[in-house]
Amino acid sequence: MEAFFVSAGLVAVAEIGDKTQLLAMLLAARYRQPVPIILGILVATLANHALAAWAGAAVAGWLGPDVMRWILGVAFLAMAAWCLVPDKADEGPKAIGRAGAFAATAVAFFLVEMGDKTQIATVALAARFHDVAIVTAGTTAGMMLANVPAVLAGDVVSRRISLNLVRAVAAAAFVVLGALVLLRHDFGLFD
Repeated sequence: MEAFFVSAGLVAVAEIGDKTQLLAMLLAARYRQPVPIILGILVATLANHALAAWAGAAVAGWLGPDVMRWILGVAFLAMAAWCLVPDKADEGPKAIGRAGAFAATAVAFFLVEMGDKTQIATVALAARFHDVAIVTAGTTAGMMLANVPAVLAGDVVSRRISLNLVRAVAAAAFVVLGALVLLRHDFGLFD
C-alpha cells in the first residue's frame, strides 16, 4: 500500500497548478459535460501512466532530452492554437454529444501528459517500487484527486466568465509553457 499512497500523494501535489489542470478547466468550459471529461481524464491517465511505468525511461533515454524538448515545445504551441479555435454556433457542446467530450478529453490529456512531470514521476516511482500496476493506480488516483475539482470548478466558472477569456488565458499559458520548454527554461525537468 505504501507504493499506492506515495504515488497518489506525490502526483496529486505535483499536479496542482500544472498544465493538465488548466486543460481540465478549459475542457470543462468548452464542453460543459463534467462526467465525460472526468472519464476521459481517467482513461487517458491510466493509459499514459501505464505506458510511462513500462517504457517511459527507455523512450526518454532513446530520444534524448533535446528531441523531447522540441516535441513538447511544439505540442504546447499547438495546444495554444487549439485553445483559440471557437466552437461554431451549430457545433456547440450539445451537438458534440458525450462521445465528443470524452474523446477530445482522452486524446488531449494523453498527449499533453507526454513528458509531464507527473509522467516522469510515474517512471521513477515504478523503478523505485517495482510494481507497475500499483504505481499506475496510485499516480492515476493522484491525477484524479487534482483534476476532478478542476473540471467541476471549470464548469461552474464557465457559466460566469466569458469563454473567449478562458480560451485566451489558456492559450497564453500554453504559449508560455511552449516558449519556456523551447528556450530551455524547463526547471530541470529534462536534465
